[in-house]
Amino acid sequence: MDEKDLLNLWNKKRSQIIMAQIAPSLVLIAILVLAAQGIFGSASDAAKYLAIAVAATTGFLALISQYAAIREAQALVQDLAKVSKPSALAKKIASSQQLLSLTAVAMVGFGLGIFALVTWSILG
Repeated sequence: MDEKDLLNLWNKKRSQIIMAQIAPSLVLIAILVLAAQGIFGSASDAAKYLAIAVAATTGFLALISQYAAIREAQALVQDLAKVSKPSALAKKIASSQQLLSLTAVAMVGFGLGIFALVTWSILG
């Protein structure tokens, strides 16, 4: 692959990460609205557990998609570093290996934290 193909692939991976956040964000918005209105206080246990399961499933599937895109992007930056006569943009992206690793760790950490807060807001 040449530099242009690698840069296009980089943009696709970034878009995949962003798109994978849409569904869980919508689920979290719905849960936030319902929790703020006190709906879960009078909901049945089954409804509460269903809300938690939907949030967990949606979030977990998004994390898998995001993590896969990051792993592929990590391989991509290694390939981009091998391009002869890279542009300034290619050099900058090729040097982002540590940022990608940090992003993967942050996604898991924030995902677990958000899930704990969602569970607390539903059962609390």
